This record gives sequence, C-alpha cells and structure tokens, in this order.
Amino acid sequence: MEQTTQNSLFETILNEHKGIFFKIAKTYCKNEDDRKDLLQEMMIQVWQSLPRYKSDFKLSTWLYRVVLNVAISYYRKQVIRQNHHQIIDFSIQDFVDTPISESNPNLELLETFISELNDLDKALIVLYLEDKNHGEISEILGISVSNVSTKVLRIKEKLKQKFSKQQ
Repeated sequence: MEQTTQNSLFETILNEHKGIFFKIAKTYCKNEDDRKDLLQEMMIQVWQSLPRYKSDFKLSTWLYRVVLNVAISYYRKQVIRQNHHQIIDFSIQDFVDTPISESNPNLELLETFISELNDLDKALIVLYLEDKNHGEISEILGISVSNVSTKVLRIKEKLKQKFSKQQ
C-alpha cells in the first residue's frame, strides 16, 4: 500500500470510526490510563495492519476484528508491552472520547454488567449493541452464525436478570 494511501485511510478510520476504538477500550479497560494505553496500542496495530487490509472486506468489519484482537490480548496479558516506535502524524489529543453513560444511570449499569462478561461475550455484545447483524458478528469473531444467535440470547437473558436484581 502506498504511503499516502495508507495515511489517508488511517485518517479516515480515526475520523469516521473512532467510536469503535472507544467502545472496545471502555469495555476492556476501566482505568483511564490503561484505556489510553490500549487506545494507543489499537491505533498502532491498525496502522501496522493497514497494508494487509483487503477491500473485499467491509472496513468496519476488518477494523472490529483488529481492534478486538488487540483488546483481548491486552486484557489477557496485563503486562508491560514492548515499546513500538512508529511515527504517526495524528495527535491522540484530537481523539477524545465523548462520554454517553454519565447522563444515564442505566447505561452505566449496563457497562458494569458487560464488563463482568467473559472476553468473547463482551466482544459479542458490543458488536450486537453496535447493530451489527449476526453474519457480521460471525465474520468478525470467527464463530458460526448460529453460535452468535445462541450466545446473544443467553447474554441478553443474563443481562435482564442482572437488571431485574437491581430494581
């Protein structure tokens, strides 16, 4: 991939799909400093993976796959990572999360319940809440469509039970 094309595609990803980064980071890291580290790691991995992106796949599907893999690895390791020295011309300061849950206690509660799920279920419910269809979720997570359907039903039931205990 040509450098200017890669820069342009990377900028597009950051501008148009930053919500994906923040939702996944918030799901896997509750600590703000860890979340910033994870966001940086996600951006580095997306940048490094761009030359392998094939336009046969929907950009958001590819992006979810890359970002979720980074988040799951980051979450599992919880250790100091090797430094990656990659110059990226974009400032992370312009890449700011807009909190949605602060104004709605039910959303905060939902985020808490989601954070208690296992890695695969977290990823699955985040994609579901992003209105991804079962086929897209299946493709992103590498599981069958029927498995997605079954897991979504079970997760929704588990979340309903947790909400009902809170009321």
